[in-house]
Amino acid sequence: MPTNSDFRNSSGSCRLCIKAVKWVPVLIIVTVVGWSYYAYVVQLCWFTVTSPFERVYYLLCYHVFFVMFLWAYYQTIFTPIGSVPKKFKLSPIDIDKIKRADSEESQKMILERCAQNLPVSNRTVSGVIRYCDKCCVIKPDRAHHCSVCGECVLKMDHHCPWVNNCVSFTNYKFFILFLAYALLYCIFITLTSLRYFIMFWKGELIGMGRFHILFLFFIAAMFAISLVSLFIYHCYLVMRNLSTLEAFRAPIFRTGEDKNGFNLGRYNNFQEVFGDNRTYWFLPIFTSFGDGVVYPVRSLHQSTQQYDSAGVTQSFGDGVTFPERIHDEDTESLLGSRQRWADEDSPSHEVTHSLIREAAPV
Repeated sequence: MPTNSDFRNSSGSCRLCIKAVKWVPVLIIVTVVGWSYYAYVVQLCWFTVTSPFERVYYLLCYHVFFVMFLWAYYQTIFTPIGSVPKKFKLSPIDIDKIKRADSEESQKMILERCAQNLPVSNRTVSGVIRYCDKCCVIKPDRAHHCSVCGECVLKMDHHCPWVNNCVSFTNYKFFILFLAYALLYCIFITLTSLRYFIMFWKGELIGMGRFHILFLFFIAAMFAISLVSLFIYHCYLVMRNLSTLEAFRAPIFRTGEDKNGFNLGRYNNFQEVFGDNRTYWFLPIFTSFGDGVVYPVRSLHQSTQQYDSAGVTQSFGDGVTFPERIHDEDTESLLGSRQRWADEDSPSHEVTHSLIREAAPV
């Protein structure tokens, strides 16, 4: 007869197998990239290209794209997902009350009481505070439960099997750069190998290495075509300050559904992901604004934000060291409001970054 320890060992083995299988798409990408390095550097540049100047130019440009692509890919894979801070987790007593509640209205009242000191603006379709019964936490704005990761993730965009990680607040910039550099990598290979691809069909190349060049061109072109639409789509999401989930289902506030609830204008939206230091915009280094919990919202939703006596939003992160910036409104303009970012670390909480370039979201 199998014992409990046997079942535990069996379930542990199953979990290890599942974890191993999740890495298969990543291994496929790494294998293809590794082969492309051999095909381009050795077979194309070293054995096929005859001009020394052309060879050096190709190798220098190739390695720039190659390094940036791998750097962004590594950061996307191994950056920990943004977990919900402990202050959003309900106590055992409150969890028991929610489970014992005899009506939806009773649950709503319990959740409203638990969330009264938390910076949550988003609601469910029925107007209830968003609550995860699996993690037993009140969901921060833009957070969602990932069934693959098994926990709620801050500003979850989607779970990507090709990086074996959730694309979320902590690595969204890295994911965008990964797409960008992967696209540039493929386009560069396609353009520089096109000449030798044509030579192959003309019968001007000899040896087995010509087949590496043939497949290199086809695979690079195929990946470039598939990446360009995905990259453009995520650029659109960045400019609108939307996640993939929010693009399909608009976030709901106290005032109702609003797809532009987090839209601060294109330039501000870009800086919320990439930061305000242009030096680091295109480097896979974390520069996003905020702590993943509190987000600036349009003025009609701002009544639910939590402010201290100085008018600055409070951070509810647990030891989060990400720079937090929030925006207020300058109502001196008669034609439209001008939004600004305030830096909590600046002296006397003075406004240090004027980010808005547009009077209203577009």
